[in-house]
Amino acid sequence: MKKNRYTLTMLVENEPGVTARITGLFASRGYNIETICGAPTANPKMSRITITTHTHPKMLEQCMKQIKRLVNVIKLRDMTGEKAVKREMALICVKALPENRDEIRSLIQEFNGTMMDEGSQHFIFDVCGDEDTIDMLLEKLSPFGIKKLARSGVLALYREA
Repeated sequence: MKKNRYTLTMLVENEPGVTARITGLFASRGYNIETICGAPTANPKMSRITITTHTHPKMLEQCMKQIKRLVNVIKLRDMTGEKAVKREMALICVKALPENRDEIRSLIQEFNGTMMDEGSQHFIFDVCGDEDTIDMLLEKLSPFGIKKLARSGVLALYREA
């Protein structure tokens, strides 16, 4: 049976322990969480947690049923596919030697990145896009030497009708 990649988002009560219960559910059933992002929504009493995972369709169905049973989960949606807007942010620190600086600046600009810090031997910048776009940029920066990387994990919202 083939594993597929899924993006789940859930609206939960903004209370201590909710994220721990959700991640515990994944761990206890042997589901791997590839990325997780959680933050309050416009309503401070609620948070949105977005998780990406690779699993079999039947296992995902079972997992979703178990998540829905958790007391603090208000709403759960499968955001896999084109019905959702998905983005990820990355902070990247890359070696920027004098002979490479212009080429690196050009790549940062090509991917709509924003320079955050410039040192004599490095650049730190942020970039936002879908996972494939960020992966592509990282591949292009790899020959220069990526010193540090922090990725937010996927954020997703359903498109409005």
